[in-house]
Amino acid sequence: MLFHFLNPGLLGSRERFGARFAAPIERHQDERAQAHLRKLISPFVLRRIKAAVLGELPERTEINLAVEPSPQEQAFHAALRDSALDAIADPALTPVQRRFRVLSELMRVRRACCDPRLVAPEAGLAGAKLETFSELAQELAASRHKALVFSQFVDYLHILRTRLESLGLSYQYLDGSTPAEERARSVRAFQAGEGDFFLISLRAGGLGLNLTAADYVVICDPWWNPAVEEQAVGRAHRMGQQRPVTVYRLVVEGSVEERIMALHREKRALAEGLFSGESFGQSLSLEELAGLLGDDGRWT
Repeated sequence: MLFHFLNPGLLGSRERFGARFAAPIERHQDERAQAHLRKLISPFVLRRIKAAVLGELPERTEINLAVEPSPQEQAFHAALRDSALDAIADPALTPVQRRFRVLSELMRVRRACCDPRLVAPEAGLAGAKLETFSELAQELAASRHKALVFSQFVDYLHILRTRLESLGLSYQYLDGSTPAEERARSVRAFQAGEGDFFLISLRAGGLGLNLTAADYVVICDPWWNPAVEEQAVGRAHRMGQQRPVTVYRLVVEGSVEERIMALHREKRALAEGLFSGESFGQSLSLEELAGLLGDDGRWT
């Protein structure tokens, strides 16, 4: 999108770009296509690598922590997925309407992975992810570690803060509605040692925060753009951090979250060849979005 604005026609249309570059590089590791694309865009790209700017950063370890849902939760996810696929298969939908419908259904499925009560509170079914988070939180606190906890969903952060309170664990909290003065106070308090955890909404806390008091980062709901998560992790893994940083991603087994993690790997095949790990920022196609739901192509 940026190149279309800066230099219209350089990379062609979205469809042409996908056929010439994205698909060959992501699916087939086509080095010729990658080299051609790098040659086209390199005159317009000036990038500083974080490690080169900041010198030596402490080691960073990333762990995908598998969450096994209960049989009841598995059945709930299966029913929700089937409902989502039925919704996007409506032949009366225009392409624009279908994309909107896919995004809406995908959001519901992702929220359910955090906790089924976020989409069906009447069911009263608590998610296994909450228990996994509780065990991890107690382990980190007992070992005298501090952690940043990110979620895109503010109502899920409310569930997590309630659980931390029930466990007697201290925390700071920040979301998009937090006033600037309170935001700054919470950051100062956490950096000064007040709170074992800092609960942060992904959009509100992805940039502009220095939280090097934490040496753990917990991503509660993986996002399909790796760059967004990279910015969140960068709140702790940055200049001034003296300890190794460990990143946990809580991923529900057999769910859309596993497909999101697979998408991370595919997109990085394109990104790493161009920007040494920085997200290319290409928006997902309708087919890619539907694929996250496990679509079998029946709506096409």
